[in-house]
Formats: sequence, C-alpha cells, structure tokens
Amino acid sequence: MKQKNSPRLGHNKKSLLKKPVEHIDIKSFDARKIIDSMSKMSFTSRDTANAAKIYNEMLSDKNCSIFLTIAGSTSAAGCMNLYSDLIKYNMVDAIVATGASIIDMDFFEAIGFKHYQGSQFQDDTVLRDNYIDRIYDTYINEEELQACDKAICDIANTLEPRAYTSREFIKEIGKYLKKNAKKKNSLIELAYDHDVPIFCPAFTDSSAGFGLVIHQEENPNSHITIDSIREFRELTEIKLQSKQSGLLMIGGGVPKNFAQDTVVCAELLGKKAEMHKYAIQITVADTRDGACSSSTLKEASSWGKVSVTKEQMVFAEATSVLPLIVSDAYHRKHWEKRIRRNFQKIF
Repeated sequence: MKQKNSPRLGHNKKSLLKKPVEHIDIKSFDARKIIDSMSKMSFTSRDTANAAKIYNEMLSDKNCSIFLTIAGSTSAAGCMNLYSDLIKYNMVDAIVATGASIIDMDFFEAIGFKHYQGSQFQDDTVLRDNYIDRIYDTYINEEELQACDKAICDIANTLEPRAYTSREFIKEIGKYLKKNAKKKNSLIELAYDHDVPIFCPAFTDSSAGFGLVIHQEENPNSHITIDSIREFRELTEIKLQSKQSGLLMIGGGVPKNFAQDTVVCAELLGKKAEMHKYAIQITVADTRDGACSSSTLKEASSWGKVSVTKEQMVFAEATSVLPLIVSDAYHRKHWEKRIRRNFQKIF
C-alpha cells in the first residue's frame, strides 16, 4: 500500500492547496465598451451583447421582478462576489440555486474556508490520497467540506423541530452568519440583510443534505425536515405577486425548471400568471439530446413558461461571459432606480 505523501505522490496537501481562487470584482472594470463592440460582431459575441441588452431592459422595467437561477460551479470558480453584488445593488429579487452553489460554495467560504486553483490534469488518485476534492481545475479540502456539513447540523440542532422550506432554513443560516461569519458579505448573508429569498429545490443534493442526515441521525425523534412542496408554492406566490418577471439563468437543470414552472403551477391553482417576459440562459449544454439541461427558451414557450419576445440563449461557459454582462449592467446603473421587492417579507 502506498503511503500518503510518499515520493510516488510528488505532492503533499499543502503544496496542492496553495493558490486560493480570487473572485472577480465586476465593479473594478467597465464592460460597456466591450459589450457595445460585441453587439457589432457575430456568433456568441453578439448573443452575449443581446443578453446584456435584455438584462438591462429587465432592470429598467419598473414592473419586472428578476429571478436569478444558478446551477453548476461558477461560485467556486470565481463568481461568488459577482452574485453577492447582484443582491447588494438590487439587480435580482429572488434566487433559485443548487444546494451546492449555496452551501458547499457560498456558506463554505463564509465560515472561513477557500477554494483553490488546481489542474484538471492532476492525478485524481493523488488528490484522493490527500483528501482533496476536484471540480475541473478547482480544489476543495474535503476535511473542510465535512466541517461545513457539521456546521449545517449544528444550525439545524438549534431550530424548532418541524418542516422547513429551503428558503426558511437558508434564512436561518443567514441569521447564523450575521454573528459567526469569518468572511462577510456572502450571498446568504446579503440575501438575509435585503430580504431576498433563496430557494434550493434539490437542497439535500449538497453539503446541506449530509448535515441534515447527521442532524436526523442524532435526533431520531425530534428533528427538522425540508418541505420542497411548500417552497414550490412559495416561489409561485412570488411569481403571482410580480406584474412582470425576468429570468437570468446560469446553467440549467432543476433551478431553471423550478423558476419556469411557477407559471404552470399558478395556472393549475386557477390563478393567472403571465409568462416570464424576459429570459436569458448561459449554458454549455447541447440540444442534440433533446434536453439542453431542460429546454431551450423557445421550447419553454410551448409549455407556456417563457415569452419568445425577449429571450436569449448564450452557449458559453458562464465564467467567461457573465462578468461582462453584469459589469455592463452595473455601470449602466438602471439598478439605481429599482425598488426593492423584499419578497422574503411576504412569508
């Protein structure tokens, strides 16, 4: 059996985890000239510029509530401060995300841990021997991730035993971070400060799931659980209280479908909800398997979810184009005239 840190490995844990990911600051550069130039080009450049135009229309539409959906690992890859700024500067009103984006990445860094630059070519056996998890070219210390699991368990242990939506539980995490955060201005903490609800419809598929399993194991007769049905009703209520709505979707999958399905859910409840007027999706998913990590935006229109008037698919890796779109919107300043929706307060 090979020993950890043996000469065969060529690396020890400290040498592998030495270069933290630095999160991009969209305020530090002005992307307006780049976006304006890209609008005169073709291919993905022009798609990106059109997405930026649509996003600015969302921000300037006083009746439009903006839903941000996040799937994938863009938070770990350097977009964490970008997402926080979207809340800080009133550029989104509700968030639907994977549990990993919110807990394994945002909460993980808020309690003092970091993600590290690595290599997609590293021998994964070496990483496993050193207890390091890999997301493409990004590394995570598995021991710290397990500490994150335990922190979720500790928060759950303080709560009244009952069913919570992911939104309710994440709000409790925000309250916890107000007193205990090692890194301030996380997405969760700023959402708590500004009454922006965060929904994770597949919450248990994350560090939160491991933490809540430990919580229920330790408290078999008196524990919390997650009610994903009620949170679907809650998100639908937000859609119903929005005169118009727009979607800024990073990746696809469950968060994308969850946000889009509110229109159908409202109809089934006998209530009227307009299709999402604006929609942007940034994805590398393909359409040839009939999916595109759920549907394309034009296909979603056939389900009555998204209007085709103001929609744009951007087939690009999100960390390469999202900072341009958000920096452009930040510097055009339509957000300055928006009224905060404070949707958290309706519950």
